[in-house]
Amino acid sequence: MNARSSSAHPSDNGHGWTPPSGAASITAHTIDSRRPPTRSRNERGQAAVELALVVPIFCLLVLALIDFGKALNYWLDANHLANEGARQAAVIGNSPQPGGNLAHWIQQQAETTELRNGTGSVSSPAQVCITFLANPSTGTTGRVGDPIKVTVTAPYKWLPFTGGATAAIRAESTMRLERPADPSLNGECS
Repeated sequence: MNARSSSAHPSDNGHGWTPPSGAASITAHTIDSRRPPTRSRNERGQAAVELALVVPIFCLLVLALIDFGKALNYWLDANHLANEGARQAAVIGNSPQPGGNLAHWIQQQAETTELRNGTGSVSSPAQVCITFLANPSTGTTGRVGDPIKVTVTAPYKWLPFTGGATAAIRAESTMRLERPADPSLNGECS
């Protein structure tokens, strides 16, 4: 027999440890029968309060992401309009302008009604301006090979329901004239 098995202490658990002489003995039954800790009365509803604080911030973040996507779409549309307008102005030459006014015709080619008519987040219709630039090598304007620039600008209101700031969406494109241009195009705006 070894020394452990001959131990005379009744609380010997076979592992060589015995509680101090004045300690109360804890059995496996009392450990298993403990109830899980309960929340005190003042902690009830904490999750609901936390949810009420986080949900508005999360919703505002989602709406801001959607609004950023809309602004990016309008910027891409404005770039498309500027490119299309510069190409049209470069090849139209002295031919009659489509719709009587090339800048207005370019504006009406916008993919979104907000850029065409100025509704919603875009507070006014996109403004299209056509400008002849001086050729750096010859100093001339409006002749074949001279640059022509089309600028598209639209005011965009960020998160309009929150009173957000207004930013200008701006795009421009420059191309070389392929035909002599109509002088009335210079400075034409929609």
